[in-house]
Amino acid sequence: MDAQPKILIADDDPRSRKLLADLLAFQRFAVMTADGGAAALAQVAAGHPDLVLLDVMMPDMSGYEVCRALRADMATGMLPVILITALDQREERVRGLEAGADDFVSKPIEQAELLARVRSLLRIKSLYDTVQLQAAQLTQWNAQLEQRVLDQLGQVERLSRLKRFLAPQLADLIIANDSSDPLASHRREVAVTFLDLRGFTMFAETAAPEEVMAVLRDYHATMGRLIQQHEGTLERFTGDGIMIFFNDPVQVDNPGERAVRMALAMREAAHALGSEWRRRGFDLGLGIGIAQGYATIGAIGFEHRIDYGAIGTVTNLAARLCAEAAPGEILVDQKTLSSVEPMVEYQSLSPLNLKGFSRPVDAARILCRRTPP
Repeated sequence: MDAQPKILIADDDPRSRKLLADLLAFQRFAVMTADGGAAALAQVAAGHPDLVLLDVMMPDMSGYEVCRALRADMATGMLPVILITALDQREERVRGLEAGADDFVSKPIEQAELLARVRSLLRIKSLYDTVQLQAAQLTQWNAQLEQRVLDQLGQVERLSRLKRFLAPQLADLIIANDSSDPLASHRREVAVTFLDLRGFTMFAETAAPEEVMAVLRDYHATMGRLIQQHEGTLERFTGDGIMIFFNDPVQVDNPGERAVRMALAMREAAHALGSEWRRRGFDLGLGIGIAQGYATIGAIGFEHRIDYGAIGTVTNLAARLCAEAAPGEILVDQKTLSSVEPMVEYQSLSPLNLKGFSRPVDAARILCRRTPP
């Protein structure tokens, strides 16, 4: 309701209209007038008053008819109406209540009584308007909340789909949409781990395609769970080959240690898988190579197909160490060994002549976790 409530006076008697208008205007109400029932309905539609003073006896439409018309319209169903009547009979008041009137004032009008009734109904109207406003706001907030929930559910679904194709850490950074571009090329020290199944090439040549796919599903599912548990970044699957790196896109403490912990867990899991495979007549074993060093990391590919990968000598070294590893072996370079030496039992190897490296490479075989004294 406005700061200055608007009151419509509907009366076919000009003197009565002026008397009421002067009285209410003196009390600082905004006053509207109508000289009949039809004019009153038109004024209500055009001026939106906060209360109507309605004479019962008017020539075109009675106050009862106007009141019933107001109550029949949803927009004015709660508009306060005071009937003004010269009749003081009980049946006339009952008729007025049935028509929807809120209160009555008898002629001749007692000014104090009229003002008291007007102010009382305006207070009720004000409370009703407040409740309606709050209800509208609540409806709007609920709609906004519902939309936000739907947006968040959509984001979760998009993130879930994205995580099927990208490392979860990278997917989280892309969805976060902060100022930096996680796919931009950058240089960072990482620990790179390569996995490969020994005997897989011969197995794939001789086994049925369904058997090959079943083995890969078990293998990928088992290794994938361990990659996630150790918060590694899966770069790619290439058949039985898997490449993981640590310290990008999310930086971690001691990436070499994480890589070795993961590799030990993978070797144990692969042992259980190998037992099942041997029972089915497949002779497969897991070889692992780990190297630590700097790489260039970022988006690799073209407009319609992009991977997130690492390029550099460290990735080649991890791949070559993996190729040298026998079934069940974990081979690491010297830098990785220096970061995990206190926590593992290991065996130093003679320098390895690896393809693509002009000089022999110092390496070690990780045997097991070191038992605390």
